[in-house]
Amino acid sequence: MPELPEVEVTRRSFATRIEGATVTSLQLGKPLRWPLGIDADELVGSRVGQVLRRGKYLWLPLYWTDGRQGGLLIHLGMSGSLAFQWQPGEPGPHDHVELGTDRGVLRLTDPRRFGSVVWGPAMDEGLPGKLLAGLGREPFDEALTPEVFHAGLRGRQVGIKQALLAGDIVVGAGNIYACEALFRAGIDPRLPAGKLSRPRAARLLQEVRAVLQAAVEAGGSSLRDFRDAHGAQGHFQLATQVYGREGEPCRVCGQPVRRIVQAQRSTFFCGHCQKR
Repeated sequence: MPELPEVEVTRRSFATRIEGATVTSLQLGKPLRWPLGIDADELVGSRVGQVLRRGKYLWLPLYWTDGRQGGLLIHLGMSGSLAFQWQPGEPGPHDHVELGTDRGVLRLTDPRRFGSVVWGPAMDEGLPGKLLAGLGREPFDEALTPEVFHAGLRGRQVGIKQALLAGDIVVGAGNIYACEALFRAGIDPRLPAGKLSRPRAARLLQEVRAVLQAAVEAGGSSLRDFRDAHGAQGHFQLATQVYGREGEPCRVCGQPVRRIVQAQRSTFFCGHCQKR
């Protein structure tokens, strides 16, 4: 599943090229997770504003000359990807949304159809507002201090990795990145989140930010079929310390990397380097 780094990499790969473009058409294929929420023809003639990201969502703002405004909230689902090309060719069986503009076509390809493109009058209104309402703070938000992060963990009995994946304290620490951040911070993923001390919480927040930044710089992780809007794959998966390395020696201590299942997700960690 594309996580925050992959979505941010996707945003950066087309945002400046599509900003200011005029919408000429919107073609829909097979139904996605939710209906569009507006007549596609009503979007024709609007201009695209600055593309934003919130968690794993992209917000494509649209403006009309008569003062109307709104936007499209895009989610890549489990296996979706966006491509922005001048002449993309005929759509395939997994191409479900095509936004035509005078600068090119933005196409959503989603084999499993768990992704979505929904209309809203604003990012915090309508269905977009409902979908974004439960998200935690952005990882690089200055308001997310170590004290705020630690306070959000207080009282939680689930393992610290599960608390990270919940996304209601901080967004972006998906499965790969949660495993890597916990390894770097030396924290056992099974430790109850509420028992994490303030100094260890501060270290974990630091490592979450470092891992996500490194992943963005590496173009994200392409474990299966992720590509950015240029068609380029990411490379972070080639540098993981524990994720996907079950039975291989820890790069720090040499002990075998372990794998357990937490909330139906694989967790990779070093039992020697990571302490409860």
